[in-house]
Amino acid sequence: MKAVSVEEAVAMIPAGASVMVGGFMGVGTPERLLDEVVRQKKAGLTLISNDAATPGKGVGKLFDQALVSKLTATHIGLNPKAQQQMLANQIAVDLVPQGTFVERIRAGGCGLGGVLTPTGVGTLVAEGKRQIEVDGKPFLLETALRAQFALVHAFLADYLGNLAYALTSRNFNPVMAMAADTVIVTAEHIVPVGVIAPDHVVTPAPLVDYLITNG
Repeated sequence: MKAVSVEEAVAMIPAGASVMVGGFMGVGTPERLLDEVVRQKKAGLTLISNDAATPGKGVGKLFDQALVSKLTATHIGLNPKAQQQMLANQIAVDLVPQGTFVERIRAGGCGLGGVLTPTGVGTLVAEGKRQIEVDGKPFLLETALRAQFALVHAFLADYLGNLAYALTSRNFNPVMAMAADTVIVTAEHIVPVGVIAPDHVVTPAPLVDYLITNG
């Protein structure tokens, strides 16, 4: 793990990269990183996030500046700008049931090829997907999700990069930290090693590549 400035971290992300961003409607989202992505105008991003947040908040800032070319999410219902861009064919949107979404990311982090789920069988979700029967019941094969970068927000990080989260701001951050080639983290508090009790560590340091310095 290496401590870097937010400017240095975002400079590593090329235009057109695939990026996972933690958060649920902006809660638990690394706002400083997203502000810098906007400042550096990283365009053409393939974004993997639970939702499109709202204008001016969380990943909504990326849609405000039209920096996303493809979105994989569970819903975009509270962001009219994302909806407008989808209807105008400015972005490609893949809507995924939320349980399937997180399981596909978990599969990507665990080195699995995908997961079998009954969710979506017999609906539009099943179109173009492989269907597998197990004990007489149909399941869809949903492939694993990975990204080049994961932008993660934690409540606590220690000097090695061990992370702990606060309440619901934990959401998708831990699984995304497992499923990207490069993991970049912001934390509300950076503390000495030992302050986070070992059994309170949710994301262990070996998963973290870069920690944004506070201050």
